Amino acid sequence: MNDELRQSLEIALSQPESQIETLISLSKAAEATVIDRLQRLRHVQPALQTLCRSIGWTEVPLDLAWQLWLPLAIELMQERDRIRRPIVQGILGGQGTGKTTLALMVSRILQQFGLSVARLSIDDLYKTYRDRQILQQQDPRLRWRGPPGTHDVELGLEAIERLRRGESAGLPRFDKSLHQGAGDRIDPEWVERADVILFEGWFVGARPIDPQAFEDAPWPIETESDRAFARDCNDRLHAYLPLWNLLDALIVLAPIDFRLSLTWRQQAEQQMKAQGKAGMSAAEIKEFVLYFWRSLHPQLFIAPLMAKANWAIALNANHQIETISRARSSLLRDE
Repeated sequence: MNDELRQSLEIALSQPESQIETLISLSKAAEATVIDRLQRLRHVQPALQTLCRSIGWTEVPLDLAWQLWLPLAIELMQERDRIRRPIVQGILGGQGTGKTTLALMVSRILQQFGLSVARLSIDDLYKTYRDRQILQQQDPRLRWRGPPGTHDVELGLEAIERLRRGESAGLPRFDKSLHQGAGDRIDPEWVERADVILFEGWFVGARPIDPQAFEDAPWPIETESDRAFARDCNDRLHAYLPLWNLLDALIVLAPIDFRLSLTWRQQAEQQMKAQGKAGMSAAEIKEFVLYFWRSLHPQLFIAPLMAKANWAIALNANHQIETISRARSSLLRDE
């Protein structure tokens, strides 16, 4: 994203619609596309401004809205019309990649054009506190919620399948603050219908790989114990395939170097402490992040999806978009 684009958009949006065409020197087809997008951006800008302020931003990042939020929303509207049923868009991204913000902004844009949107996170599918206590007794390695095996896949299947059929559904919800931070399931949120379902999470769409890959796995999968844990998490991914097969498309947000997620987590904890909130120590943060890298390593599970996703967003160290790659094909289904 660059200042020149942002300034150009500010100028264009400040002009009467009748004068927009004079600012654009493109082919007629491209000109029509740009003008249509500018008109749509003008339409949704007030709602986005209100939403941005509610999350602590002073203004709408017009470059993000122009290059990502609005085109994705337009694509979802077009696909919804084409397939004539609710569309399920997967959003994969780890902490700091902006997946939740993306879902929030795209949802607001779609709503401004009259579409109903349901948002679901894989975190909402966690097993109950009681079931996870039992799970930890069976496998002490699952001491933190998050890896494959700590979710109720059937719960997600039921909700998404109902929405895809155009029916009402109770969206699972999870409160992470319960049980001293261990979290527990709370009452579902009922949705009458949805034109678009946005399903986000840190490994949404990730598929099992050849177990041989763990014989020469990247850091921090180093010991035989690490490899055993990685293989078991890989095996547990098979249970998630029916859920992934409900996705019509996938967007992946990932740092250009997976190790940036550790830096981002450390920065987030520092900000929490600066606000007087409790947080992890540096050693605890590292142990936490490495735990998830050992469960589903980004180089093994996320990187391959960047080539298959309909949108692949690479982020630099400042959380800014480095590159955007787009594919025309929908997410491949599991055979």
